[in-house]
Amino acid sequence: MDLKEYEKIKFELAEQLRTLERLAGQGRATIDDQIRALFAKLAEDRFNLVVVGRFNRGKTSLMNALLGTDRLPTGILPLTSVITTVAYGNPERVLIRYEGRRTESEVSLSDLPDYITQQRNPGNVRRVKVAEVQLPQEILRRGFHFVDTPGLGSHIAENTQTTERFLPQADAFVVVTSYESPVSEEELAVLRAASASFRRVFVVLNKHDTVSDGERESVQLYVREHLREVFGDDGPAVYSVSALDGIEARRSGDVAGLGASGISALESALTDFMIDEKRTVFLLGMCERITDLAASLPDGPQLGAFLESVSTKEAQIRKSNRRPGNLALVSFQPALRRPDYCEICRKIQTATFERLASFQHELATSLEVQKQYAQQRGLCRMHMRQYASLASPHDVCVGSAPLIEGFSADLAELARTIDRSDDRKSPPACLSVSRDHCTLCLSAAHAEMQAVSTLVHDLVGGGDGAVKHLSLICIPHIARVLPALREERLAQAFLVHEAALLDRLAEDMRRYATKHDAIRRYLASQEEQDASETALAVLAGLPNGHVSDGWS
Repeated sequence: MDLKEYEKIKFELAEQLRTLERLAGQGRATIDDQIRALFAKLAEDRFNLVVVGRFNRGKTSLMNALLGTDRLPTGILPLTSVITTVAYGNPERVLIRYEGRRTESEVSLSDLPDYITQQRNPGNVRRVKVAEVQLPQEILRRGFHFVDTPGLGSHIAENTQTTERFLPQADAFVVVTSYESPVSEEELAVLRAASASFRRVFVVLNKHDTVSDGERESVQLYVREHLREVFGDDGPAVYSVSALDGIEARRSGDVAGLGASGISALESALTDFMIDEKRTVFLLGMCERITDLAASLPDGPQLGAFLESVSTKEAQIRKSNRRPGNLALVSFQPALRRPDYCEICRKIQTATFERLASFQHELATSLEVQKQYAQQRGLCRMHMRQYASLASPHDVCVGSAPLIEGFSADLAELARTIDRSDDRKSPPACLSVSRDHCTLCLSAAHAEMQAVSTLVHDLVGGGDGAVKHLSLICIPHIARVLPALREERLAQAFLVHEAALLDRLAEDMRRYATKHDAIRRYLASQEEQDASETALAVLAGLPNGHVSDGWS
């Protein structure tokens, strides 16, 4: 089981809760509060990883290395007594929450030092409670929530107090020390508090790039002796890392370098712990709660089948094991970029709007265009509405009067020639407007052909690299692009990329649905809030961005 599979099981449990709601029927009111509470547990589920240590240990650099980014500001000393959390968000932003205020402010990441540093916010005069950094990194999207605490042992007494007050909210601690002066008294105090709370502790010795192999060994032995004094013989493992080397290895895609930096081993341990703990405690606990709620309902064949399905899910969770290989490296990869709407649809929209803007002016000023417009029986209904939203009443009256006069003449002629024996099951030809004659439909069809041709040309010329930069193409236009990709490898790369974007969209949809059911919509990221609109655009194309299959 990896982070993605774990989340998939959560989605399945949410679906079982919805099934339980349907089974409860009229008796739902008796268990509705309990169902809503379980939805809330699923929606709020995240793993608080609290990073603590003395100032200048490289805590923020370590977080950058784990996240695969260099966006968190480093080298800012000393920090004020402000907790900085790192959660998922796309686009990147920072939310500042204040003491005693319900409102929050949004700032750019470059402005973060104005709120968390002693130099720019001395003594925390701004009364900042938490600065939440939101980054589009996959590990955060999968449920990790990093908490960067103020450095221990600085001359600002409030720093240590703020960090100590936050410790009870931790699911696990990453205690960061360094080779230059390992395990300070303040760090030992945190280790003792963590030991008493029975929370998991990961001890990180940072900056191993600054010492020799022999010095590493002696310092690690020294740290383990201190850990044995606190935890006994069952103390936490010590991870020797170079956060700076890890950041560089991430940037260059150097897998061997990432391993040598020690970051790979640390992130594997973090993922193992999160999955093992969540599987045994959280997921199995959810199954037990769902079973208890279902047992309170009247017996019946449907309820029996439901209980059996929950039992099967529980057995699956108990048996699931991690697949061979370093799944942490997979789970900690940077997120796919947020999928834009179909670029083919957007090009059609742009071309159609430009043609409409030009056409409405021509129709108001050219007798020849008015004549052709009347002969072609105007525009199709969709484009007629768009024209009406753009043109002024004066321009509509000038440009469309000949069209209305033409319909008047057609109806008069029809009245003279109509035959009582006609069954009139289909409308007369003079009253129907074909897309074949709508000038804007013709323009959209031409734009679609050009957009598809350009995309295919770019893919063929750019290969796999070009595929990685594609937007989320709508299903109708995937059907148009695929036959034009003659090379099998390129077609496969195209399909794999689009499948990954669709899978990501489906996850956002399920997350939003779970948070909605839990009455926790405020927890939804912007991607999750946009998921329904994106899904409809994927299925049907953007409005005025998809041309019927009849066009070639």
